[in-house]
Amino acid sequence: MFTSLELLTTSFVAVGLAADAVAVSLTSGLMIRHIHVNKALKIALFFGGFQAIMPMIGWGIGLTCRDFLASFDHWIAFIILGAIGSKMIYEAVQNDDEEKKFNPLDSYTLIGLAIATSIDALVVGLGLSMIKTPLLLACTVIGFITFVLCFIAVFIGHKFGNLFSQKVEILGGLVLILIGGKILIEHLIA
Repeated sequence: MFTSLELLTTSFVAVGLAADAVAVSLTSGLMIRHIHVNKALKIALFFGGFQAIMPMIGWGIGLTCRDFLASFDHWIAFIILGAIGSKMIYEAVQNDDEEKKFNPLDSYTLIGLAIATSIDALVVGLGLSMIKTPLLLACTVIGFITFVLCFIAVFIGHKFGNLFSQKVEILGGLVLILIGGKILIEHLIA
């Protein structure tokens, strides 16, 4: 059972973990031309689900692998986000209308984005095992908060995407690359 202090602390951790997923959700909202609740739900479920599952995986890995994982997790996030962002920019500058455009609702794309933005949650799972926080409750709070924030972010991104519809794919790609760079720099400096 959570104490109110544990719930508050876990909620703050969840908001911090959700930041990258929220930024990607905003970018996804920019890309969606015709928004429907089910599209926002799909994006939010991927990000919230991965944010909930990754701490469980981290918990299961145990403390023996913590240093090994921490040595390259930021590179994985950087490479995935950089590749997806670069692909978005490349497709945006192509003049060939038959070229398949970046689709933020594609399940494979969402899996890649969700993994890249939830690697820190895996490490948090390792930390949760050390302080004996109730895992299932913590994962539920982390997943729920991420889900809600991402759901809202898709609609906010969509609103701005409609206002600035020209070349939002380039902007979205740059945002993903910058998020990947931020993750890499934060870990290299730490």
